[in-house]
Amino acid sequence: MFRDEAIIDVRAGKGGDGLASFRREKYAPRGGPDGGDGGDGGSVVLVASHELNSLLSVGRVPRYHAGNGRPGGPRKRTGSRADDLVLQVPVGTQVYDNDRGNFLRDLATDGQRLVVAQGGRHGLGNVRFANSIRQAPRQTTKGRPGEERCLRLELKIFAQVGLVGLPNAGKSTLLSRWTAASPKIADYPFTTLSPVVAIASLPDFNSLVVADLPGLIEGAAEGQGLGHRFLKHVERCRVLLHLVDVTPVAQQSPADAYRVVEHELAAFSAELAAKPRIVVASKVEGEECEAGIQELEGAIGGPAMRISAVEGRGLQELLLAAHRIGIPK
Repeated sequence: MFRDEAIIDVRAGKGGDGLASFRREKYAPRGGPDGGDGGDGGSVVLVASHELNSLLSVGRVPRYHAGNGRPGGPRKRTGSRADDLVLQVPVGTQVYDNDRGNFLRDLATDGQRLVVAQGGRHGLGNVRFANSIRQAPRQTTKGRPGEERCLRLELKIFAQVGLVGLPNAGKSTLLSRWTAASPKIADYPFTTLSPVVAIASLPDFNSLVVADLPGLIEGAAEGQGLGHRFLKHVERCRVLLHLVDVTPVAQQSPADAYRVVEHELAAFSAELAAKPRIVVASKVEGEECEAGIQELEGAIGGPAMRISAVEGRGLQELLLAAHRIGIPK
């Protein structure tokens, strides 16, 4: 199950209190103060991991609490520090303070860490307050409480190539032929309900990370179909492959299908609409598709790449073209 948004409450641990204590030894009747400091409270830390591709695991639990530091002990013994609570999130997770609305960090690289709630500082034992004048202090300090925050986590998948188009444009079939992914493929709309990311191999040990998005329909910007919320996952892509079904039985004419998707991309953001793209005539599996190809090329004002994912034609050429644009030298 895929999840790209989560709201969680995090609370760091309280620092341990300092101790008021005095030496009690047979040959030191006037033994001095020996109360130790407390230990620091544990912090809550987010760590980006390439092994995760969803916020499902961290979003299942609404509240996370790190441990408290232990109080100080006699004989100047310091209380133990609590361990940090480390939460793994996918690479590409953006972290916001949900109450204040401010952006904290984009965890964009594997292993990147962010302390989202700092553990409380330890309290001081009475040995800290002894001096030549005050030789038997009873003064101590309490450990400080840890930070508390409500976080909003948003995942933007890292992919170099994004597949966009109407439902049933052939995106999932193309991904299955390029990669080892096994997306759901059927002849009805919205078989892809969440983004699917996989790696396509190229010659000379090169590779491309490809994201297959759920299909867009007219009015997606207003919430029709699955909406366009998944488009945020191609905001990081370097090139978009816009697949258009050119078969005579397509739900919309190739020109209309092209215009609908382009309009929805522009409605989402000008930045996304300006990204480099390759327009692909999909499902070219017979001479009856020629009229659809001509209509599509007339709408875009230039040639479209032709592929048949079912028959395996044009796939390598398209992959190399995406690589040239997506991974510039």
